Amino acid sequence: MKRYFPRLSCLTLALLLLTGCGGDAAPKSLTENLSPQPPDPQPVAETQAGALTAFSLDLLRENWTGENILVSPLSVLSALGMTANGAEGETLAQMEAVLGLPLEELNEALASWTAALPQEKDCRVDLVNSLWLRDDGSFTANEDFLQTAADWYGAEVFPSRFDSGALQDINGWVNDNTHGMIPEIIEEIPDDAVLYLINALALEAEWETPYRKTQIKMERVFTTEDGRDQPATLMYSTEDWYLRDTHAQGFLKPYQGGRWAFAALLPEKGMKLEDYAASLTGEGLHGILTGAEKTAVETAIPEFTSEYRVELSDNLKAMGMTDAFHWETADFGAIGSSPSGPLYISKVLHRTFISVDGKGTKAAAATAVEMPAGCAAPIEPDPIPVVYLDRPFLYMLVDLETNLPAFIGAVTSMK
Repeated sequence: MKRYFPRLSCLTLALLLLTGCGGDAAPKSLTENLSPQPPDPQPVAETQAGALTAFSLDLLRENWTGENILVSPLSVLSALGMTANGAEGETLAQMEAVLGLPLEELNEALASWTAALPQEKDCRVDLVNSLWLRDDGSFTANEDFLQTAADWYGAEVFPSRFDSGALQDINGWVNDNTHGMIPEIIEEIPDDAVLYLINALALEAEWETPYRKTQIKMERVFTTEDGRDQPATLMYSTEDWYLRDTHAQGFLKPYQGGRWAFAALLPEKGMKLEDYAASLTGEGLHGILTGAEKTAVETAIPEFTSEYRVELSDNLKAMGMTDAFHWETADFGAIGSSPSGPLYISKVLHRTFISVDGKGTKAAAATAVEMPAGCAAPIEPDPIPVVYLDRPFLYMLVDLETNLPAFIGAVTSMK
């Protein structure tokens, strides 16, 4: 049977489930035994897109440090969405509140979004999921949970001894499915680990209109918010889609095929990027993207490469997802059972990579969730708007069909 989700080329997300007290190469996939039945979800509704965009902004703001940052909402939503299908009671209610949608709507929205990811050679966005189960009898997975993961998330299921070879197997899978952009997601497998849920996401896209050599200028300047001038290489072009709101202006630069684009927003001079990001709402940002104006705009994008790595547990707790992180309150009984006690989340690791140059963009993300068990009014633009990203700016890699950001980040420095 055809897989519901296209094959992912760069890692977006991994979940690790552990049992609290304490391989070999991965055996044959058990997916065929589940006979996945891919659903036929409806297109993402405007209200759903607004809610998912709000989660994207919350994720960005909760990780804000003032340095360059990049997070992948699609990656985190996919991993936590799979996890939520094993949650019940107040744990599920909190996860739904943080992720922005009731579970059934979340499953449908993610399935609809990822089913239509572009697969062209010059613009490819790949996504794939897998579950790795400890097969020594210390954990029994719920068949209904595995079936749901296979049906809605296209997850493959692999049994594993979780011995010394398993770390190599899992990270090898990650490396292969991220084209080497994320070489590893798990540093070690604890003795109490019983399940990993891994989602991989990658984008490799060429500009619809590549930059000519004459448009790429070295020895330009990027000015930080504290007034430091840093050397930068800027890529100049005239684009056709202008973005704006009360306090910022920006643009879309499409990738090949016109379905996806690099979106940038530059706050007005004198306004800190963090303050601008804090002023945005999910509906507001979605409205900026859907309201892109068809008009010429002079632009400049710096060449940059960025890597980001963070542990998200405290951020998710601050967003309201608290019960999932303590064994006394977490309710993940629908995932499976262990004689050591109930499952709960102990860590959520997130890792991203992006490279932007004259040819296009490459981006990847990875997230690992570890679960032990134990006892305004518009501004007036110039006749031809000019948006040079030569000071701190917000950017997104956006699906223009849904106007949802798969990646969202900020550039505050060229270093």
